[in-house]
Amino acid sequence: MNDAQTTGQSELKRTPLYDRHVALGAKLVEFAGWEMPIQYPTGIIEEHLATRRRAGLFDVSHMGRFRVCGAGALAFLQHVLANNAAALDVGEAQYTFIPTPTGGAVDDAYLYRFVDDEYLLVVNAANVQKDWEHFARELGSFDDVELIDAGDELAMLALQGPESRVILQGLIGEGSLPEPLRNELSIVRLAIAQGEVVIGDRASHTGLGAAAVRAGFGASAAVPGARVPEASAVDGVRVMVGRTGYTGEPLCFELFMAAAEGPAVWDALVSAGAKPVGLGARDTLRLEASLPLYGHELGHDPEGHEIPIMSCPLATFAVSLSGLKGDFVGRQALARQWRAYERIVRRDYSLVGDLPRLTRPVAVVGKGIAREDARVLRDGKHVGWVTSGTMVPHWLWEGESLDSRLTDGRGMRSICLAYLDADIVDGDRVTIDIRGKETEALVVEWHLRSDAPPYARPIVVEHEEPVPPQPAADARQAALRLIDDTIANTEWRQRRCINLIPSEMTASPLARSLSIMDPAFRYAEHKQAEAFYDADVFYYQGVEFIHEVERLLEAEMTRFLGALEVETRVVSGQMANTAVFSAMVDYLNRADRRREPRRIDKVINNHIGKGGHLSAQPMGALKDFVARDPRTEMPAVEEFPVLPDNAYKTDVPAALKLIEQEKPELIIFGKSMVLHREPVAEIRRLLDEMGSDAVVMYDMAHVLGLVGPHFQQPFKEGADLVTGSTHKTFFGTQRGVIGTRFEEHEERYDLWDAIRRRTFPGSVSNHHLGTLVGLLMAAYEMNHFRDSYQEAVIGNAKAFARALAEVGLAVQGDPAIDYTETHQVIVKVGYGRGPEVAERLEAGNIICNYQVLPDEESFTAAGGLRLGVSEMTRFGMGPAEFRELAELMRAVIVDGADVRDQVAALRGRFTELRYCFTGDEFAPLLERLHGLI
Repeated sequence: MNDAQTTGQSELKRTPLYDRHVALGAKLVEFAGWEMPIQYPTGIIEEHLATRRRAGLFDVSHMGRFRVCGAGALAFLQHVLANNAAALDVGEAQYTFIPTPTGGAVDDAYLYRFVDDEYLLVVNAANVQKDWEHFARELGSFDDVELIDAGDELAMLALQGPESRVILQGLIGEGSLPEPLRNELSIVRLAIAQGEVVIGDRASHTGLGAAAVRAGFGASAAVPGARVPEASAVDGVRVMVGRTGYTGEPLCFELFMAAAEGPAVWDALVSAGAKPVGLGARDTLRLEASLPLYGHELGHDPEGHEIPIMSCPLATFAVSLSGLKGDFVGRQALARQWRAYERIVRRDYSLVGDLPRLTRPVAVVGKGIAREDARVLRDGKHVGWVTSGTMVPHWLWEGESLDSRLTDGRGMRSICLAYLDADIVDGDRVTIDIRGKETEALVVEWHLRSDAPPYARPIVVEHEEPVPPQPAADARQAALRLIDDTIANTEWRQRRCINLIPSEMTASPLARSLSIMDPAFRYAEHKQAEAFYDADVFYYQGVEFIHEVERLLEAEMTRFLGALEVETRVVSGQMANTAVFSAMVDYLNRADRRREPRRIDKVINNHIGKGGHLSAQPMGALKDFVARDPRTEMPAVEEFPVLPDNAYKTDVPAALKLIEQEKPELIIFGKSMVLHREPVAEIRRLLDEMGSDAVVMYDMAHVLGLVGPHFQQPFKEGADLVTGSTHKTFFGTQRGVIGTRFEEHEERYDLWDAIRRRTFPGSVSNHHLGTLVGLLMAAYEMNHFRDSYQEAVIGNAKAFARALAEVGLAVQGDPAIDYTETHQVIVKVGYGRGPEVAERLEAGNIICNYQVLPDEESFTAAGGLRLGVSEMTRFGMGPAEFRELAELMRAVIVDGADVRDQVAALRGRFTELRYCFTGDEFAPLLERLHGLI
């Protein structure tokens, strides 16, 4: 600032938030040439705990911020950064390193791409001058690159913690939060007033490009020292938001705004509940999250040796050896380190000379606090140093899994990061020299986990694992208890509970009975043989009956689906998808069986966060069969775009544009959270116009039982393949199915042949013959009752959705179509409340799914319920009963009422399955079946 304060011989700089820190009573210290708050009056421990429980607000405007723009910006960044900047689309960020030629770190940094024509690089405050000079030396080799020091024009805040999302969301007047994934970005306007601000100054670097402020960032071009009008109403403060942070919190945001507007944003966030946090807790939080700090985990070790970048735990995310980068600074050294790291992971230490040590989390088991540079020993031998260490606080939790609850109890633990010999692995015991005494410590995988939003959860060494069940002392008595418990559970589920889980279904009495008959214990492996004109060759005897069952089931399923052929041996929808993906790879490589098979080049699907089915995700069955995108170095999967005002429905024009651009080999429709039809026909028309041979697959797991004119007829609309589970809306036994419209004369019939092969022997041996017989009965029942069943299911879903909305619940979807076109209804119950509300409903005998909604981070932060009407429709419930149920659900969700007796009474009126074969002609046969058990 122009009125910068002098401390000793140093002139300290101040951020635009300096006055706020003084007013809050912060203890100010010198840090990297800045006068910064180390803590506020409540102290470091309280600030740390407040961040983990609620939300912490950090002034990080001392960080270096460089704008990189111009036609040569990408090439320059690819040369001077370790990560692959070409992987960033607009709206994405990445962690990266600024490497030295020898594979060490000049600094670590974060690269943001908020807009198309420039990048924003954030570097450590202590390294701003060094980083700038490093870039200046490299810049001469590149044309048309502007490097702009944006430190004065932008303020930077970090909002971290479980409540940060709610706080920030409540201030947004225009725009939306970034997608609920780390490193996603957005630009919003916060509906807040702008107060008086004194613009600070800092040592600006000039001569390397235009220093003028780029348009669109409010008052960022103000002259240093100028005053902004007092708290006047404004249209809103423009803020660039990144889901990034330095605390390990799963809900984390870093905010960039014009420097003059920083105080107004700070005030609004504090007023909304964020707790100011200083540099002290910022350090304990990052240590607990095992995040590196330059000068500790990066830079040079205590002996003066350069620390290799690949020793850092985050290096695998922040170093790219992509060919798109060319010969960047440090590439050869990093490639050697990477090869060594790959071997070290396999406990092969043959290349350890290129990566002698790794940074690992270490928990101090004995008494004492491990401090920086303390020696670490194993069996008396020096094996490394502590790089960062202190005592950190943590909240105490009680309970297990989703039933765990944050208490008001707190603890302290001594933890550190240590730079250790590469052959030390998780679980190894070491000692740390603490003031001349060897103190016991344990190398651990992590100190904190962030994979269960909205909370970051401490991983404490002393945690006691639940005791596993012990073998029964008396097997006979245990068997009797098992039978009794099974009867009790069945009576509860079938007589007193209302089941609204949309992926579940009670099979008919006939289907259940047939499923446990003699074929349930047998084998019937078979495959087609061309030598016998594709007749099936069986490898077991006594299979005539099951062979006939399979032929009849294929006939019924082809009739139901409108397919030309079906495969019924897969025993789940997941397996059906796996067989298709494996067959796709086989089909794509059919011309050359000698080379390593290539994977599917590009897939378009529904993202899991927008309701996409798990098995069609890169983390699911698709994982081993999809290629890596050479640009992003991620699985080559693009997601269908959704409507801005209805994230449950595909944005068809945008989807068509995406397909034209990406030219996928496989397009996968299908969701587990499904309210709408899929745009099969529209995309088929585009593919035909393009002359594309992309395979269109519809994973109908959740809506298979709705195939027909009341919902969708996938093969008539242009799908090539249909997969599905046969036990959801299709009310059969738990199996899977694959159908196709390919004809034998088509080239792509080779894909169907591959699917047959990848089913057997590729996926199954014994294909669960008992449930195959039960499924045939269910297929007969479905084909007989399908029209009335489907009409009733969809009608009930619409009625249920309307009733839930009428009682005041937040039903998702389009009200113009009664919110749904399927058997599902989605209700929003509040961010993070889904599991708790579902548990309370279960206590009231209402069984449903808690559901993560499209703008939420994880199932542990789910704010919705996924409801399905198909099973209770089969038990005879109609619109009137679903309206009655809506009232009961409101009583639980809103009023906290106990409705167990009312629900049991309602269910007691509906205990007999409909849409299945019953009556005098079937009763004697059913009795004979039971007599054979």
